[in-house]
Amino acid sequence: MWQLGLRIVERLQKAGYIAYFAGGCVRDRLLGHQSHDIDIATTATPEEVQRLFPQATGLHGKVFGVVRVPFGEWSFEVATFRRDVGSRDGRHPDHVVFVPPAEDAYRRDFTINALFYDPISDQVIDYVGGQRDLAEKTIRAVGDPNQRFAEDKLRLLRAVRFAANLGFRIEPGTWNALRIQAATIHQVSVERIREELDRIWSGPAPARGLDLLDQSDLLLHILPEVSALHGVEQPKEFHPEGDVFLHTRLLLEQLHSAPLPLAWAALLHDIGKPLTKRVDRNGRIRFFEHEVVGARMAHAILSRLRQPNQLIEAVVAMVVNHMAFKDAKQMRPSTLKRLLARSTFSMELELHRIDCLASHGDLSIYEFLRTKLEELPASDISPPRLVTGHDFIALGVAPGPLLGSLLETIREAQLNGQIQTREEALAFASRLVATPPATPHRTNNPRKPL
Repeated sequence: MWQLGLRIVERLQKAGYIAYFAGGCVRDRLLGHQSHDIDIATTATPEEVQRLFPQATGLHGKVFGVVRVPFGEWSFEVATFRRDVGSRDGRHPDHVVFVPPAEDAYRRDFTINALFYDPISDQVIDYVGGQRDLAEKTIRAVGDPNQRFAEDKLRLLRAVRFAANLGFRIEPGTWNALRIQAATIHQVSVERIREELDRIWSGPAPARGLDLLDQSDLLLHILPEVSALHGVEQPKEFHPEGDVFLHTRLLLEQLHSAPLPLAWAALLHDIGKPLTKRVDRNGRIRFFEHEVVGARMAHAILSRLRQPNQLIEAVVAMVVNHMAFKDAKQMRPSTLKRLLARSTFSMELELHRIDCLASHGDLSIYEFLRTKLEELPASDISPPRLVTGHDFIALGVAPGPLLGSLLETIREAQLNGQIQTREEALAFASRLVATPPATPHRTNNPRKPL
């Protein structure tokens, strides 16, 4: 990708234009990190870029001086050096004016993102002190931080993300402006807010991200349910670490670039505790069915953020099931196998581990489940079904709740080792049809909205 980007810069420079790599790719190169994309800034206008690169696409961005130049599987954003004018929506400029490179640097968000790099001469062009701030691990707004945040409210979350993921501090003036404008974050679309949160929670330091969101009041405005975990006391015999917020933070502290569903589940696993907290006559604190209430809340929160259904279902399953692990050693073989066979089990097991480490520290159930997972082959945990609904229909059972109940009874017997062959299953099925079990009361499916 780097070599392809260099070819674009080389062609622009040979045509007489100034052209540099710009922004995040320069920052990442100086930090020794890998970049996932390369942006290019140039004095060429969008029309001039298109003449040099007829394959240029995304020309709807021409009004902001931006086109995309595809090269095979890669695509490069090529932008004319510009200055933004106005921002009535708090997110996008009203229009742009083409300017020299130095003026373009001064309209960018943070100094570490306002660097240019000439790959032909191998020279960094720094108009704003970005190299100094990289060396000092500092997030600093370019120019007036109040103005930078007013131009684009998404920068409030970007400052937190960069500070958390890079391990940088936020310069005091930038931090003060961020806190003052935190309540305006709702001017940003929920999709962009979600993207920034996802990058924080699945990044290398989600606990640091939580701290900054909390201390800046962004958390209160974006995820008030998480902010409400502050001050919710827990029974000290199980949670010597402190209140629910601190417990949640300790879970995140153990996650580093974790799968996104696991990160969200860690954040939301105890979200139902404030609503379910009860103190009995002996002064004992209880949170009855907080996992059920929490699953409903997690579904509402993630839906509000317009997360994909697959992620919502995985997180809700982990939240509603996280208390089941405490009974693992007493489970019947069939129940244990159903636990091990869940599609989210590997993440649920990790959630259980960090949940224990963030509280009482007892990992005996975690070790028990790991041992069972190693001992039991996949064919034992989730073996092929021995009978189908067609088999019961052939025995005279009509489609409906009774048929479903009979199939579950057969499956339970199979997982418990009572039957092992199709012949045994069919014989068992015949006996069941003769004396069918009562249709069990159906509970909510934990993978669906509760």
